[in-house]
Amino acid sequence: MSGRTPAIVVDGVTKHFRRPEEQMHTFKERALHPFRGRNFDQFTAVRDATFTVEEGEFFGIVGRNGSGKSTLLKLMAGIYQANDGEIWTRGRMSTFIELGVGFNPDLAARDNVILNGIMLGLTPREARERYERVIEFAELQEYETVKLKNYSSGMHVRLAFAVMIQVDADVLLIDEVLAVGDASFQQKCYDQFNRLRDEAKTIVLVTHDMGAVRRFCDRAMLMERGVTVREGDPILVGEHYLDMNFHNDSAQDDGIPESASRDRFGDGSARFTQMWFQTPDGEPLEVIPQGQETMLKATVEFYSDVEDPAVGITIESADHRPVFATSTVWTAERTGGFSAGEHARLSIRFANQLTPGRYFVTPTVSRRGSGQEICDRYPGMTTFLVTGTRETGGIVDLEHDLTFDLVEEGVST
Repeated sequence: MSGRTPAIVVDGVTKHFRRPEEQMHTFKERALHPFRGRNFDQFTAVRDATFTVEEGEFFGIVGRNGSGKSTLLKLMAGIYQANDGEIWTRGRMSTFIELGVGFNPDLAARDNVILNGIMLGLTPREARERYERVIEFAELQEYETVKLKNYSSGMHVRLAFAVMIQVDADVLLIDEVLAVGDASFQQKCYDQFNRLRDEAKTIVLVTHDMGAVRRFCDRAMLMERGVTVREGDPILVGEHYLDMNFHNDSAQDDGIPESASRDRFGDGSARFTQMWFQTPDGEPLEVIPQGQETMLKATVEFYSDVEDPAVGITIESADHRPVFATSTVWTAERTGGFSAGEHARLSIRFANQLTPGRYFVTPTVSRRGSGQEICDRYPGMTTFLVTGTRETGGIVDLEHDLTFDLVEEGVST
């Protein structure tokens, strides 16, 4: 990214844990078998992790449960010590890794906020001065005198996150615990992410939320069983993660073609073969003017039987931010049964209110039911250019009325 020294360097890091092969859970078991030995096997949580996080970069780490991502974050935070390899960090670090870490459950909010702030690098005076901002952000004014052992998990999260963002840290390490908060608080956290990113803070986020990865991350890394599977573009890393979660390895069929692209995902039981834009009258559109009534068409070919597939698309801007999405799932449609060899046509009609620029279309066809197993997801299958004369700086140019008039004195509305 730049010629500056990276904020975090992870070089060949490996972390082992010992776990007992036979556990004795009760005193009775120990009394009955006092001489029984305990054997241990070695479990590798992180294996030879190597990457850098540049100063001011928003870096995501994703992976399924047990992939080693949280262990890696704790290694970076200094909570765990690596068995092999080295980690270098530069600048003051603030961590938000485990719920309630650093809090004393027998103390009220004020004492916990001040003590936690000091542990994160604030002076006692700074911690006291920022208490009101912390408690206001956490929306816990009514519970200031309540001991933390009587707080709900969501209240713990709000307080811990509010403390973290008040620390003048250069590097922030954040785990998935934000998922405990309610929707309104999560949005407040995302607003803070935008602020911290604008301030060029270095942020490492461990998450299962691919929407957050696409929305915030400059780069991302996918882990599986302690090993780095993929690193780079957050869109492609997110797609790979979804493919690992929803791809059915047992659904093999000799008639299913191999993927034409390593960045295309799904079990191949259905494939998008064509996609194009046209006017409602059938005239092809190479570029789409603002305000143009537009038809998006796509053809799906089926290579095995699929009942009531869910079909949809996402349109993204040039910087990979989703600007529009639709799916048959949201319209509660029963799309019908399709047999191997059959074709289907997807048609979407919309008034183009996008501002000038380049956009990318990602279509998805999935099997309905628990898990929504992906048949085909094709990131950026087609691209289109929107033309127009009005650059507003926004994403869409909505039809609207705008007035600006002189208000007479004494008139309040």
